Amino acid sequence: MNWASLADFINMGGRGFFVWGSYGVSLALILAELWLLSQRRKQSLQRLRALQQLDQ
Repeated sequence: MNWASLADFINMGGRGFFVWGSYGVSLALILAELWLLSQRRKQSLQRLRALQQLDQ
């Protein structure tokens, strides 16, 4: 496809809202998953440290 301007590219032939909206939702979900993974990792490390302290 060829676009005459940046506005045409963003509009995507009248479907821009759905195209860019799906990209936005996907990005938000990926970022949320990464954040949740980091939180779970921190919790796991804290539990491991607590278990190590109980062992000593």
